[in-house]
Amino acid sequence: MTQATSPHFPIDVKNFDRDFCQRRLLDMLRIRRMEERCAQLYGESKIRGFLHLYIGEEAVAAGVFCNLKPEDKVIATYREHAHALLRGISMNAIMAEMYGKQEGCSRGRGGSMHLFDRNCNFYGGNAIVGAGLPTAVGLALADGMQGHEDCVTVCFFGEGAVAEGVFHESLNLAALWRLPVLFICENNLYAMGTALARSEAQISLTTKAASEGLPTGHINGMNLLAVHAAASQAIDFVRREQTPFFLELHTYRFRAHSMYDAELYRDKQEVERWKAHDPISNFAARLKEANMLSAQELVRFDGEAQQEVEAAVRYAEAGSLEPVEHLLNDVVSAATMQTMEKTEP
Repeated sequence: MTQATSPHFPIDVKNFDRDFCQRRLLDMLRIRRMEERCAQLYGESKIRGFLHLYIGEEAVAAGVFCNLKPEDKVIATYREHAHALLRGISMNAIMAEMYGKQEGCSRGRGGSMHLFDRNCNFYGGNAIVGAGLPTAVGLALADGMQGHEDCVTVCFFGEGAVAEGVFHESLNLAALWRLPVLFICENNLYAMGTALARSEAQISLTTKAASEGLPTGHINGMNLLAVHAAASQAIDFVRREQTPFFLELHTYRFRAHSMYDAELYRDKQEVERWKAHDPISNFAARLKEANMLSAQELVRFDGEAQQEVEAAVRYAEAGSLEPVEHLLNDVVSAATMQTMEKTEP
């Protein structure tokens, strides 16, 4: 792909296979129902700590992950439940992690913001804004040094990370060393509670990325097929050319930044206007119009998603808490101090 800021992608559902479209719809439903249930469980104090929901942004994850190979690496943000799920981490393991149970994918030690599974090549969410960017560069560099020349590292981050110095440092090194990283910016317009135009003099994020020498693209992130087509071409480009690419996906979260967010920075009318672009209901409507989805199938898919969620909740609630005596396991500094105390005269 060339350095274009608005490449054209085919988005007519008739250009896609019926089974493919239905599976992507189910992906989005699984995410939505899981996130809605997590919000409910948080209100019941069964999930604690921070919780950042993906409701409204489902088309991004569903459109990107179906293009990846098992050996590709993924780095996510703290809003990463959907990324983890579609990368192959079971909903059981995700929900158990939310509950802080040791059956969780991070043994209950990470919680909502730190899902991780090396077997899925999912290298975690990160609570620090922008911290995944240099990690992605390091993973791509390691693949190259080990001769894994067909691998792509995909790094997700929000538009708030673009304000961090590490954004430019990471893109610069990726371009300078020609590393196969796909940088995906999920631009949902608000970095926590600050609109992009209130914090950035240059609000064209593709312009920022292009200044570091990366080819770029920006796409409607509420349109699943547009996301899929753009991600497919971008991933193919990175894999073929072994060089980075920057893809900006315009999306919108329907819920607050986190469960602690009073959401005073945007009005309810704005949120309702964006809900008219709901990626799930709009995609389902398009499939129905194209005779690729019946009302009965939609009900069945939604039922399957809800059943999976409830099974995951039962799994998490039946899980076990880590014994207190294991508190210092894998904590290197504490374990070292304990050893030193025992050896002191």
